Amino acid sequence: MSTETPHPAVPSVSPHPPYHHLLRLSFWIRELPFALVLILTTIGVAYTSFSKTPITGYWEILAPLIALVCVGAGWENADDNAKKFRLIATQALHWLAFIVVMNLLLLASVQKSFNASATGLAIFTLLALGTFTAGVHVLSWQVCLLGLIMALGIPAIAWIENSALLLVLVVAVIVGIVAVFWWRIRESRTRQPAS
Repeated sequence: MSTETPHPAVPSVSPHPPYHHLLRLSFWIRELPFALVLILTTIGVAYTSFSKTPITGYWEILAPLIALVCVGAGWENADDNAKKFRLIATQALHWLAFIVVMNLLLLASVQKSFNASATGLAIFTLLALGTFTAGVHVLSWQVCLLGLIMALGIPAIAWIENSALLLVLVVAVIVGIVAVFWWRIRESRTRQPAS
């Protein structure tokens, strides 16, 4: 009989730490508000282009939602209460100004110069501009990307026929999603230690 000393069990080393799945889920939860705004914008653009009627109330509801997303995007950089208050105040004033201008376009005296299609397009243009500038203000590339995708919808509504418009919107959404994945991959590569 040989007496072998048992080797202690070597714990298996996983290539990913146990919290890897939580980090991936956390990434998607952080990106969810941006995706929601992108989907709502795509629905609004598609509806506007198919119905040929402005949906100003829809854009006026979407503006405060985008304001909340902007506050959420800038919240991480606001490290004290004064900066958080300033973030909320500046975003509220920013979006209030855009909503006021949107409503100015709906005045009867202005409507004499605009038809329904032009009014809808002008309001959507204001929303795209407001989104992009809010993204610059809070230093969020995701919000800036939303503004750019909205801006791509402006010529789509104005010039492209219905079937081609859907294709352009799908491509814009895909470009947005690819940009998020690219950023995520780039971020994970910079986090990994050099081997």
